[in-house]
Amino acid sequence: MTLHKGASDRDRQRTVRHPVNPFYGEADPVAGLMASPPQHALPEGPLSPHTAYQFVHDELMLDGNARLNLATFVTTWMEPQAGILMGECRDKNMIDKDEYPRTAELEKRCVAMLADLWHAPAPASAVGCSTTGSSEACMLAGMALKRRWMRRNDDRYPGNARPNLVMGANVQVCWEKFCTFWEVEARQVPMEGDRFHLDAESAAGLCDENTIGVVAILGSTFDGSYEPVADICAALDEVQEKKGWDIPVHVDGASGAMIAPFLDPEVVWDFRLPRVASINTSGHKYGLVYPGVGWALWRNEEALPEELVFRVNYLGGDMPTFALNFSRPGAQVAAQYYTFLRLGRTGFRAVQQATRDVARTMADRIDAFADFRLLTRGDDLPVFAFTTADEVKAFDVFDVSRRMKERGWLVPAYTFPPNREDLSVLRIVCRNGFSHDLAEMFLADLEQLLPELRDQTGPLQRPESMATAFHH
Repeated sequence: MTLHKGASDRDRQRTVRHPVNPFYGEADPVAGLMASPPQHALPEGPLSPHTAYQFVHDELMLDGNARLNLATFVTTWMEPQAGILMGECRDKNMIDKDEYPRTAELEKRCVAMLADLWHAPAPASAVGCSTTGSSEACMLAGMALKRRWMRRNDDRYPGNARPNLVMGANVQVCWEKFCTFWEVEARQVPMEGDRFHLDAESAAGLCDENTIGVVAILGSTFDGSYEPVADICAALDEVQEKKGWDIPVHVDGASGAMIAPFLDPEVVWDFRLPRVASINTSGHKYGLVYPGVGWALWRNEEALPEELVFRVNYLGGDMPTFALNFSRPGAQVAAQYYTFLRLGRTGFRAVQQATRDVARTMADRIDAFADFRLLTRGDDLPVFAFTTADEVKAFDVFDVSRRMKERGWLVPAYTFPPNREDLSVLRIVCRNGFSHDLAEMFLADLEQLLPELRDQTGPLQRPESMATAFHH
């Protein structure tokens, strides 16, 4: 820094002691580019807001671009108005319903709207709550299933009866966590051949008098397919008729519960089935809200034992709470209500249909490569999985994932669970905000990459050029 001729001695001294970094605008070299930010201990003194922001901002620049992340089901784009609304609510603690009664009211309205969407017997008085996501919602649903089973078997439990939960091997890890945390035996139906999720016969075959429930997945994270909820319920009806075991079903609709009502109304999977006791979904997936909100709903009060609902009065009023987490912001709940108002049924149908159209078109285009074989086509969730063709020996799905990441695309490659560990796949999740144009960019990068991956005998033949325009 150069001082003009008339500068005072004080100015000169200040300049010598605190040389200004012209990029970060700091008068302290420790806070400027000449020093690294603290990583393992608190700094001795404060930094300016500008410098603290810049350090954190620079660290985050190395993260992947969320919009190009085809691995995540989580919402990566919302309208600017939703972001403003969330900013206005981020300091409101959802648990304090006496202090923030309107935020609590919005939560109740969202529960009622979901109950109506899922055909609950009495939507206006539905039993449900918001959560931090589907993982917490699944924990709550599992707890309710176990408590209801304990009530029915209080003469045998905890003496000689160990509760179990039946599910497919394709369940999200939260169900394995639930079984571990709450000491429930996880009975998982393995995949067989081209069956990649739970089927009715296998589910019923694993049930016994100690089964607290069956988990049916409406939209498997492995390939995007719906499990046959109605068939599973029918099989359990037969079990009850023959054995007398009344086994409830929980539908993990983390993704599909916000797709099926709008795009597949003919599929019966929800509270229309009397055996369905509870349903969860992720508001931050196809509920179209930024991360941090899920929903858990029960058929009626009987399905949620009252002893699991706690009441607190030290926040200013007598408030019931049924959640694993206590304090959390009301921003996501407000954003969920905004999205329900903003779109309505017609808007949700249009958004979800557009997303499915992108998924199906991408699947068709990738299927045109002789290098790959589709497992699903985006016909249920806007999600599809594919693997390399049998004749491809020069590369595998992990090579494709790694090389596409070099171009900024995050495409997960993974092996399937038992008994199909031999199958490795790539999965593409299409979400609101992943447009036809972005899909075209992805396909162009994939086509450009393939010649580098193929063997020396030349490219595999395919039906038509992949360079054609992506049809809207």
